[in-house]
Amino acid sequence: MKSFRVSSALGLLSRPCATSSITSAPGLGAQARWVHRNSLPKLPLVPATIPFVPDVETFLTLIGRGLKQYANKFPTWEALFSLTSEQLRELGVEPPRTRRYLIQWRQKFREGKFGIGGDLKHVENGVAILKPKEVAWSALKRHRFVVNVPPGADPDSIPHEDLVRVRGFKVKGIRTITGPYALPMKNGVVGLQVTEGMWEDRRGHKVDGGERRKAEVRFKRGVAERKALREKQGFY
Repeated sequence: MKSFRVSSALGLLSRPCATSSITSAPGLGAQARWVHRNSLPKLPLVPATIPFVPDVETFLTLIGRGLKQYANKFPTWEALFSLTSEQLRELGVEPPRTRRYLIQWRQKFREGKFGIGGDLKHVENGVAILKPKEVAWSALKRHRFVVNVPPGADPDSIPHEDLVRVRGFKVKGIRTITGPYALPMKNGVVGLQVTEGMWEDRRGHKVDGGERRKAEVRFKRGVAERKALREKQGFY
């Protein structure tokens, strides 16, 4: 039985993606639910890649938590977004919370909820070039922001409607760009490179055993502290 599940998971790796369909049951209530479901925008089962995330390995590298080690489990982009939790388990993606984390990030990617660099348009070999751009709002007021341009391009030579403004970065002073993972280069130019864990959702730090054990841990600690105080005062 296990070998059958493994073969079915591996078979899906090369199977073209399919879209799900919604069927309605008889009755007015079922028809109302069918209309409501179909009024919602449908997300693609397999979303398109973006310039900053062109392949499986880059995606797993960005979301972190050691998922990069499983890159060879997914020969195609379609396989990454098509496998179920059970099939991921059969392929060796462990522990369960790692699978849940991967599935959550797959859904976020489908919804267009990217991390830093997700809005970039010009990326070569995993590196994007960021430059400051200055716009005169009036004779006395000027506004500076960060744009993504092709290597060697001058922001002033690109039409304003074609400029790619980058979120999460700002211009400090006249030409200094500041922001997460910014790699300073020459003449105020900054490079943004794919880095492991760049999109990672950091785990919270458990306090007193976490929410489920907090009351028990604190109760036992209080008992031990009161006992130690009585012994210190000479009451046994």
